[in-house]
Amino acid sequence: MLETGRREFLAMAGAASAVIGCRSAASLAVMKGKPMKRITIKKGRCQFEREPMVRPFGFKGGYLTEEWIVSSRLESDSGLHGIGLGTQSPLWSDASVFAANSESGANSFMFAMTQYAVKLAEGMSFSSPVELNEALWPQVLEYGKLVTSNPKLRATYALNALVAVDSAAWVLFARENGLTNFDDMIPEEYRLSLSARHAKCASIPLFSYKVPVSEIKDAVASGYFFMKIKIGQPGTQAEMLAKDMARVSEIHAALKDCRTPYTKSGKLPYYFDANGRYQKKETLLRFIDHLKKIGAYGQVAIIEEPFDEYDDIDVTDIPIRLAADESAHTVKDALERIEMGYRAMALKPIAKTMSMSMKIAQAAYEREIPCFCADLTVCPVMIEWNKAVAARLPAFPGIGELGLVETNGHQNFRNWETMRKDLAYPDAHWTRTEKGVFECDADYYAKSGGILEPMPRYEKMYENL
Repeated sequence: MLETGRREFLAMAGAASAVIGCRSAASLAVMKGKPMKRITIKKGRCQFEREPMVRPFGFKGGYLTEEWIVSSRLESDSGLHGIGLGTQSPLWSDASVFAANSESGANSFMFAMTQYAVKLAEGMSFSSPVELNEALWPQVLEYGKLVTSNPKLRATYALNALVAVDSAAWVLFARENGLTNFDDMIPEEYRLSLSARHAKCASIPLFSYKVPVSEIKDAVASGYFFMKIKIGQPGTQAEMLAKDMARVSEIHAALKDCRTPYTKSGKLPYYFDANGRYQKKETLLRFIDHLKKIGAYGQVAIIEEPFDEYDDIDVTDIPIRLAADESAHTVKDALERIEMGYRAMALKPIAKTMSMSMKIAQAAYEREIPCFCADLTVCPVMIEWNKAVAARLPAFPGIGELGLVETNGHQNFRNWETMRKDLAYPDAHWTRTEKGVFECDADYYAKSGGILEPMPRYEKMYENL
């Protein structure tokens, strides 16, 4: 089973690498023949807005009622500037901080770290946003440990705080170097891992603890087929397991006869996300045994982040493909997870920065570990940043020639349609899911999903700051 998956991935990765040869010589020459400018940041600013959820959003044993959408503006000494967005999720980034403080308190700590980052960036110079991010995130993490009074603060808390800053740096980098396309922006050393150009990306919805099964059935009826389901419900380990088994039994009973053209079996792939809630391997194996008992085992594509990162549990003997998410903060962490037996990586340009995600994608590619892009319940603009990576990753084993990108903001943000107005091309067909997929046609690639275009509302927001 493992060898079959390996062969599938190698074949797909090889095909994806061949795409590089089809790109225009001009595109590749931008990075090879022309050295990138050294950019010095003169001024940095940031702001946030609060966006309410449709209902309490449950995962990691807790619930969110809102998220803070952060923006950052970086101006260079040449007078050019870039604005980037980020969505904060303290519960995802470090549940211990979320549990020890109010929801607003946990968000305020993270925003303070963003503010620290933009001030720290003033006076810094960089030739690549990756270089800037490498300089910033260790310092922002140390500052975060102070403001949260948590010496064990997880690195994802700092990376999440840096997303808006990193995105702004990429936009500024593109403008300073006259780049208008995402492909042109990818540093040479990361291009092999981002060389595919899928015609479609599977749009993966998320169903948290309280979402009625009727809504899940409605999603399938509308065309969604790759089902992400939160497990690891509140309570003791015994209570959690009982709830999780009952939940998946109910969902599978409703979906077992549904079919899709995007898998070899024709059945819907399941993607379970535990967010580190399982404390022992034995508990997870009992959950897996239950999947076998109800006939769902063969449909499981991924179980993501079953154990807490500090537990260091080797998973090489677990037959289902396990994916690392929040535990893979950096390349070093990702490589450690691969050594422990994890066979997939959830990339999060929208939560761990584009810069760090490119590095992890390349490291995984070199070790034949497939990747996909997971969501953080982000704003519409950031979906396009995530999709930019997902559309270029090698296809995932067992799933057709598709990119995989989770997007659940439309399910969870109360003001979703209003938020969509910040998209550069809100009426473009490729910004909306159609029958479970995003179409990624020539127009999509030519415009890079609009991620490098100005955002008028945010430009106006910073006029007097």
